[in-house]
Amino acid sequence: MMDIHAVLKQLPHRFPFLLVDRVLELERGKSIKALKNVTINEPFFGGHFPHRPVMPGVLMLEALAQAAALLAFDTLGVTPDDKTVYYFAGIDGARFKRPVEPGDQLLLHAELDRMKSGIFKFKARAMVGEELAVEAELICTMRRIA
Repeated sequence: MMDIHAVLKQLPHRFPFLLVDRVLELERGKSIKALKNVTINEPFFGGHFPHRPVMPGVLMLEALAQAAALLAFDTLGVTPDDKTVYYFAGIDGARFKRPVEPGDQLLLHAELDRMKSGIFKFKARAMVGEELAVEAELICTMRRIA
């Protein structure tokens, strides 16, 4: 539904911090399903951990937040500009269930639970195949900067 070129037009993140490769499904105001291909070339694997590379949990949450941002922008019908920043406002109930390793495909799912006064709450989870890797409730907001 959205290839990397479309993702780059919506998200301000760039290598090495862009963590969404493709959007597979997007239902405005409801949910998104996106993909992150995890490769051994990721810069964090050199130090996390050299003897057994594992994707850091905070980056799995960030990948979910980036997917959620794409859903939020689509829901509002906006394309963010250089004066718009999308921030975490909270992360609740984060649970890590499975390590994510090079060669895995991380399927990112986010459902819009609530949207009020510029605050978005999402139920999010990331899967590797049929296995849950991480789940959390994400609270995010968009702000204009000077």
